[in-house]
Amino acid sequence: MSENYSYKTSEDDVITITTYGNDDLSSRNCLIYIHGFKGFKDWGFVPYIGEYFANKGFFVITFNFSHNGIGENKLEFTKLDKFAANTFSREITELKEVVKAYKKGFYGEVSQNKIGFIGHSRGGAIAILTANQLNDISSVAVWSSVSYLDRYSERQKEKWREKGVFEVLNTRTNQVMSLNISLLDDLEKNKETNLNIEKAVSELDRPLLIAHGDQDLAVKVDEAEQLYNWSRKDKTELFVLHSTGHTFDCKHPFEGTNEKFEKLLSKTEQFFQYNLN
Repeated sequence: MSENYSYKTSEDDVITITTYGNDDLSSRNCLIYIHGFKGFKDWGFVPYIGEYFANKGFFVITFNFSHNGIGENKLEFTKLDKFAANTFSREITELKEVVKAYKKGFYGEVSQNKIGFIGHSRGGAIAILTANQLNDISSVAVWSSVSYLDRYSERQKEKWREKGVFEVLNTRTNQVMSLNISLLDDLEKNKETNLNIEKAVSELDRPLLIAHGDQDLAVKVDEAEQLYNWSRKDKTELFVLHSTGHTFDCKHPFEGTNEKFEKLLSKTEQFFQYNLN
């Protein structure tokens, strides 16, 4: 059973939200799923994991960042102007607002319920960076997470500034999706502070699960190992799934689960059952 919401941010942007496990809300700890670059809350496996963790006793929040490019059509990128204007710092701010809304009873009364993050790909980095700034987050799991946000060469940055935009191809939809200079400015201004993943991971004093497929071509497993190297070893577990990639053999549209994805879900559930109870 799922419920849909719209939430207006402090910047008057709209975050669309789907929750799972609303019944008996006050007795359920909360998991918040954070999508990655070119991701969205209705992509592939996301509704499936919402139901999965709800059936395991959690209240699950999935949402679209206001500038992820998704509009009224929840399955296609139709707001490319919004996508172009997105920044990492905006996503951190909006994730904080999602947490605040939950704690203030936007979905119903909660008291001492604990909160965990699940972040996929770039969403893993946003989860870590945000958790390090909030005391409200009890534990974090990242799937296929990036270990650095500056993924652009100096030549690419030079052309980006000359042209005013950086263009990326969405191979799934064949759309050319632009990024404004505002994202590059945000990265260069804050890369040593609020966008410093190494600093955030090394300071994170809560349980962290780093899960990654060893055949990930989009974000190599080396980045999971880097995150683990930076982390507090007494709080962190590295979980490598063999013979699987960035989305753990799941596709969009969703064609069903598989053995390796179920292994990931089981591991993640055990992690949160132990660390949120």
